[in-house]
Amino acid sequence: MLAHPVADFLSSSAALCDAVLRLRGAALADELGRIARGVVNSPEGRYVAAGSEAQAPYQGSLVQEIQFEDQYFGHFEVGGRAHYSDSERQHLASLATLAASVLQVHSIAQRSAHAYVQVEAQLQHQSQILDQIHESVLTMDLNGFITSWNKGAERLFGYSPVEALGRNILFLYDDEDMGFHDAFLEQGGRLMEVRRKKKSGEVFWASLSLSTLHDQDNKPVGLIAYLTDITERKLAEERIHHLAYYDALTNLPNRTLLTKLVDQSLTAAQRNKTHGCLLFIDLNRFKLINDTLGRRVGDELLREVAQRFRVALRDQDLVARLGGDEFAVGLFDIHQHYEASMVAQKLLATLSEPFLIGGQDLRVGASIGISVFPQDGADAETLLRLADIAMYRAKQQGGDTDGEHVAFYSRDMNQGMQERMRIESGLRAALGSGQLELHYQPKFSISSGQIIGAEALVRWRHPERGLVPPAEFIPLAEATGLVVQVGEWVLEAACSQAQTWKQAGLPPIRLAVNVSAREFTSALPGRVTETLKRYGLEPSWLELEITESTLMHNIDRVIGIMDRITALGVTLSLDDFGTGYSSLSYLKRFPIDTLKIDRSFTTGIPSDANDCAIASTIISIAQQLKHKVIAEGVETVEQLAFLKTSGCDEVQGYLFSKPLPAVEFEKALRENWTPVQVPV
Repeated sequence: MLAHPVADFLSSSAALCDAVLRLRGAALADELGRIARGVVNSPEGRYVAAGSEAQAPYQGSLVQEIQFEDQYFGHFEVGGRAHYSDSERQHLASLATLAASVLQVHSIAQRSAHAYVQVEAQLQHQSQILDQIHESVLTMDLNGFITSWNKGAERLFGYSPVEALGRNILFLYDDEDMGFHDAFLEQGGRLMEVRRKKKSGEVFWASLSLSTLHDQDNKPVGLIAYLTDITERKLAEERIHHLAYYDALTNLPNRTLLTKLVDQSLTAAQRNKTHGCLLFIDLNRFKLINDTLGRRVGDELLREVAQRFRVALRDQDLVARLGGDEFAVGLFDIHQHYEASMVAQKLLATLSEPFLIGGQDLRVGASIGISVFPQDGADAETLLRLADIAMYRAKQQGGDTDGEHVAFYSRDMNQGMQERMRIESGLRAALGSGQLELHYQPKFSISSGQIIGAEALVRWRHPERGLVPPAEFIPLAEATGLVVQVGEWVLEAACSQAQTWKQAGLPPIRLAVNVSAREFTSALPGRVTETLKRYGLEPSWLELEITESTLMHNIDRVIGIMDRITALGVTLSLDDFGTGYSSLSYLKRFPIDTLKIDRSFTTGIPSDANDCAIASTIISIAQQLKHKVIAEGVETVEQLAFLKTSGCDEVQGYLFSKPLPAVEFEKALRENWTPVQVPV
């Protein structure tokens, strides 16, 4: 049975494709010649590749060129027959066309494979180069995910390529730098010093350079990073910087760094319109100690003095050692220059305790000079020079002793400071020597005209100056913190007086004691409880007056303290209402009994429409919240008439009585004080 011509041709085509894929050289030529003979059923036939040597033609040969477009691959040649049919000629032509197509594809594939091998070899070569260099090199995509990791990166960070590839670069950041964004991640090409973290957890300094990787269209597709460990260099720089700018003995900034930092701070102070001060401190008696006991003891004393100064100051304050036994302190976050004298006293107080060095109790004092920005100067060198002059003035005032000597460069400031220091020192003495006393300003009920209580007001009877006005010492007490001790004394004295009146048979009246913001702590309810118990007083004898400034911070804590006080049965009054910034939304939460209209509003009644409106509003608010209202500073019948008409409950002021000593207040109370008649 004869084979089907189409099937034979398909079989020959498949054989041709297989031969081109598998065979090379003479073997390929022999196989292609065999296929050509089979297609035309010829006894002779061969494939002659392009460029081969010419051979003698077959007898009656049939030649068919193998060409794809302009590329010539060779030709098929068959012979040994006298005649070939058109069908056979067509089959041979089709075979040549197929051969040309297959050889073309195979040629392209070979070239591509060769090119791929070359590229692969080049990449491997480049990879070997990158692995051999000491520098760490890695690449990442635009989102920061690592795409390559050389041996240098492995040595530097301790992560193998398997551990690093595919992870985001952020895992190499130090925890402290997690919020830091390298500004050149989007720009590239810049050099920067950064902190990075190794696999071991060690944090180190690195020099980092990033360059952008582009695709064939010059679009950014990633980044290449070069890193070098510079930890040793950074440590060396830090050591050099420390030697240049810090005192080797005390580890405080030296004069050079002090000058730089002061000039920077003065710029900020000028912008914020705040004061700046420089304190020049010279230790007294240090030279005697150093000469007598030796330098080792002197050095240790200087270190301990520096430590005491550092602890006594705020974090934002600057303390430096200028050399020898001289120190300087920079204060720039202050609003009044006299605050500098308070800091100076605080520093002197740190020297009051002896220093135990080498088994000996050593005592030193200091002289302090103060210069003020901007009055005295606008730069560090000027302020330091003038503070030095002021320090010598202070030393001349007290001699080379261990006393406390402070002077401002400005004569006016110096006189004011000396006066404040004299008052502060006298007030401290007054607390323990019986110079303080209480006066009581009666509070009257408008409806009945009777005394229903009194405000206890502290007075200072100085042995030489007589009665010192409260305006002179109360603000100073608040600024220095002495107001806490004064407040404790007032509470104690008021309860002691109330006990005396109770034992004398007087009915309970509310004695109002002012409580400062410094006193209003969680310890206050306990102190009130103990004081009432000690004097055997019912809580109805006591009222605490607090100001709006007390309520400005940590509302929930303040309300908690207020609740504990009112739970004792002690009433609370909100003093100076309307002068602060308390929110009405909080006001309804405060467990207070009385709102007090400040005298600044009472003064203008009834002629000032604004004061009248404010007073009326306060009274209305109090009525809505079911609080009583008391107005202070009432001095005229017209003021009283307006307040009565507006619904005010209580008043106090010179119209009725000035603050009275305890004996006079008791007398007025017993005589059932007859007030000025209130107009109807």
